[in-house]
Amino acid sequence: MKIPKDTAKLHDIVEFYYQSTAYRRVSGKTQKDYAAALTKVCDTVVEGRELGRYQAKRIRVRHLQQAYDIWLNTGVRTANYRRTALGTAWRNAMRYDILIHDPVKLVQAVSSQPRRVKWEREHVKQFLEVAYSDFNWRSIGLIVHMAYDWGQRVGDMRMLTWDTLDLDTCRIDMTQSKRHAEVHLPISKSLCAMLRQQKEELGFQQYVAPKVLFHSGETRPYTLRHLAQEVNKIKDLAGIPKELTAMDLRRTAVTEMMEGGVDLVGIMQVTGHMNVNSVKHYMVNTYSGASKALAARGNEDDE
Repeated sequence: MKIPKDTAKLHDIVEFYYQSTAYRRVSGKTQKDYAAALTKVCDTVVEGRELGRYQAKRIRVRHLQQAYDIWLNTGVRTANYRRTALGTAWRNAMRYDILIHDPVKLVQAVSSQPRRVKWEREHVKQFLEVAYSDFNWRSIGLIVHMAYDWGQRVGDMRMLTWDTLDLDTCRIDMTQSKRHAEVHLPISKSLCAMLRQQKEELGFQQYVAPKVLFHSGETRPYTLRHLAQEVNKIKDLAGIPKELTAMDLRRTAVTEMMEGGVDLVGIMQVTGHMNVNSVKHYMVNTYSGASKALAARGNEDDE
């Protein structure tokens, strides 16, 4: 691996990051997302020149702040993601003494509001009734069912393989793709029954909930885009609010565990988080949860 000189341009710093161990350690999806974000970063024109063509050591906070303000036109989350991706590549160069200062951390970012939407149990029930009524949607139903029951990311559920499941003991042992955390979870009776049925018919290939191409018999994982499209179709038929997404199921599961009195350590055993603060982002304040918390104090009317 050739280390760039201190005269390297920003696009050289980015290319150097792509060769790093740090980049290789993240998941394939994260690599793809970072690459897309960093391409946009380098293409951003600041003071008449593309950011990627600046000598990295001559980039000042004002340059990056101007770039960030341009990215905000696309959205707060997008702007923050590009800032994060750039900071990751920049710090990688600092580890090799190519750069000394980190102007990225001084960019004033806008705080994005965390999403607070959750499914009601009746919504999940209605969705699964529609999805499981049609074989063409059974895999979609399983992805939603698994994400909700286990509090896992939809992306991991669509890529789940049979070797992670023990359907005799109704247990799953999987490694999450995002942070490579290992989780070991029981499978509910109803979900285990559906998985056994799925394996009888689709156990000849590796994926638990694949898309089946009936004209060829080929199977492949759903893309996130196609999954969202199919989920929306089922939601419409089931009369479920449009604002709900499959991504909200993990938040729903965490909130329900909190409402049930599960402590944060227990929830982290399920979600795979190593940091308590990361779990809190999934929490939604609910009337049920608040009622249980207040009732635990004791009610003077009951005395």
